[in-house]
Amino acid sequence: LAMIRGGRHLGDRPLFPSNAQGCAPLDALVAFVEQHYQDHPVPGRVLVNLDPAPVREALEAVVEGKVVVVAARYENERAWIGMAENNAGLALLVREQESSRGEQRLEALRDALQLAETPTRIECFDISHTMGEATVASCVVWDGTAMKKSEYRRYNIAGITPGDDYAAMRQALTRRYEKVAAGEGVRPDLILIDGGKGQMGVAREVLAELGLDIMMFGVAKGESRKPGLEELVFPDGREPVHMRPDAPALHLIQEIRDEAHRFAITGHRARRAKARNTSRLEDIAGVGPTRRRKLLAAFGGLDGVRDATVEDLCRVDGINRHLAEQIYNALR
Repeated sequence: LAMIRGGRHLGDRPLFPSNAQGCAPLDALVAFVEQHYQDHPVPGRVLVNLDPAPVREALEAVVEGKVVVVAARYENERAWIGMAENNAGLALLVREQESSRGEQRLEALRDALQLAETPTRIECFDISHTMGEATVASCVVWDGTAMKKSEYRRYNIAGITPGDDYAAMRQALTRRYEKVAAGEGVRPDLILIDGGKGQMGVAREVLAELGLDIMMFGVAKGESRKPGLEELVFPDGREPVHMRPDAPALHLIQEIRDEAHRFAITGHRARRAKARNTSRLEDIAGVGPTRRRKLLAAFGGLDGVRDATVEDLCRVDGINRHLAEQIYNALR
């Protein structure tokens, strides 16, 4: 998808339609524009390198009005189409190379773990919190040859002893795989746990309770906790496996594990920030959602409320002096 504004080329965006194998190019193009422009504004003019009539008909059905869709006629238009085609070819080449690399790493992982078959779908779990506060578990998905972000999941963990990573992992795994046990959702070929023997013990118990038999292993940081020195821990108690730092299988494991960590920590930080900006005020007797919103709006956030004097707080609609003193004291 090439974007031209005011005669200037502003860049390309490679988009790969799903389930387009064996589809005629024009059919794929029509299906793509129908879906893409349901969520994006239709530009004033659309250039295509195929028959414009079916594309125009599809877009006019989406916007319920006239749309200008034409084939390239002038030199500059042909140049734009040629540029888009060249860039699409390069994007496809890069994607194919990445896919081939992903397949090679999956095969290397199968050999390293001595699996009967090459895993296709890998799900990885990680836990993030700050001293037990705002615990979040992440589940990221490697499907085929790349991370599949549309299937990532976060779980806000509640009802456990703060800082109990084992309980957090138990809750996340239970919430994810009880659906699989009930015949819902997609079953992974392999489960990756960011943790050592303790976390693996919890994972083994959860799957056993749910009646699921899914291959899994944990990634424990080595004694020095340096990248490349991780050891793979298995639920059946066999000796941990150490891979060479340059092993393709280890690089795949690290990529998936690091993505799970990133996804968990960003979710944790968002949850922690929200809790610190809302719950502390609502924990004060007499401050409900309405008064909290007025206070945050009046002072630009929780830091502003915290810095306010009793007199400042009294100026907010609905805050009397007694309540202002309660708020002032509670935030210090």
